[in-house]
Amino acid sequence: MDTVKRRFLILDGNIYRVIFILALPIMVNNLIQTAYNLVDGLWVSRLGPTEFAATSFVWPVNFLFISLGLGISIAGTAIISQLIGAEKMKEAGEYAVQMIAISFIAAIVFAVIGYISSPFVIAAMGGKGELAFYSNIYLRITFLDMPFMFLFFNYNSIMQAQGNTLYPTVLSGISAILNCVLDPIFIFNLNMGVAGAAWATLISKALLAMAGLFMLYKKSGIVKVSFRGFRFNKEIGKKIISIAVPSSLGQSGSALGFIILNSFVASYGTATLAAFGMVNRITSLIMQPASGIGSALTSIVGQNLGAEQFSRVKEAVKKSTISVLAISLLGLAAMLIWDREIIEFFMQSGDDGGVVQEGITFLQFIAYSAPLMGIFSIFQGIFQGSGHTKYSMAMDVGRLWLIRIPMILIFKYFTSIGSEGIWFSMSFSNLITCIYGFIIYRQNKWQVRVVK
Repeated sequence: MDTVKRRFLILDGNIYRVIFILALPIMVNNLIQTAYNLVDGLWVSRLGPTEFAATSFVWPVNFLFISLGLGISIAGTAIISQLIGAEKMKEAGEYAVQMIAISFIAAIVFAVIGYISSPFVIAAMGGKGELAFYSNIYLRITFLDMPFMFLFFNYNSIMQAQGNTLYPTVLSGISAILNCVLDPIFIFNLNMGVAGAAWATLISKALLAMAGLFMLYKKSGIVKVSFRGFRFNKEIGKKIISIAVPSSLGQSGSALGFIILNSFVASYGTATLAAFGMVNRITSLIMQPASGIGSALTSIVGQNLGAEQFSRVKEAVKKSTISVLAISLLGLAAMLIWDREIIEFFMQSGDDGGVVQEGITFLQFIAYSAPLMGIFSIFQGIFQGSGHTKYSMAMDVGRLWLIRIPMILIFKYFTSIGSEGIWFSMSFSNLITCIYGFIIYRQNKWQVRVVK
């Protein structure tokens, strides 16, 4: 289906069909991304629990730096989709070009800063001994793939704004297969260990970004991208940044919160930290279909707001919520019924008894909040698609800093329930955040368009 037909479908077609057509490739894409993170974890876990814990320990640091790239891409999706809905294709192309330029420069700067600061950040997080050693190796290499990652974010943003979620999924699938092939070769055959997993990912993402740029020039759809005679446009840049900053702050605040959270988890021991990393990967895998629907909602909301079809936006929100709840409840059941089997499949190192038990406990806690995580994705899709990213920022930051971390501190220093306090706090914070999202949604302030 070409982008013209997709635009007609988004603005006038059956809502469930729109959700399915847009969300299915995103679901597959998300599953692919999570799967190759799990593959990394699966191979690294065979090296030992410390090596595996290191890859989880440094993830929030890397995410803290890439949050700006995510913020710019989210802003791009909101702006471009609303311009498409308003039939302003030339302006959409101008915004796309400016977005790519801004995010690429940011990626280079952050990659350099991240690479240099890596050992100091890990030490500040409380990483010591072997954990710090492996964490530094893995983190430094992952910083090098940041420019490639940002470029693909841009490609994905431009295509998603048009309702074309298929091409990014195909490219991601090819990249993931390559990563799966390179992982065991680099980790074991070339005896590179943790570094091998990071290099395999970097090479895969570099090729993914190059393919995305090629597709952008050859098959960009109704939004044309050209750098011929390029100059920075101050007004467009200010608009992109004004929408990107709240989203970036939300993402970075969330990542920083996870860094703090990781330090609390690490204080309970390597087994708890490894279980935390593994269960987060597992729940991400199970919840990706719901997350895909939330992501698909961004372009549906954006284009219909651009066309001033407000009642259709609310219809899409209602039917997306029904779909997400159905999927999330299935995920909940799966996690409760096969908790031990799931944990034992993904944790395969020889010294994993404590990790398995901690993982089962965490999985049981987090399973009950699966529907809430699905609803969280819906609210994020609404606020990001409308360009009112200050609300998604509040949800991201508030969930961790105002609810989760304070609760964890209370459980850690004023009770004796141990690591279960972490697991309960994570689940409860999802409930409070969803209540906030519902209140903001009902106020309808998000319906104001960010571009005229």
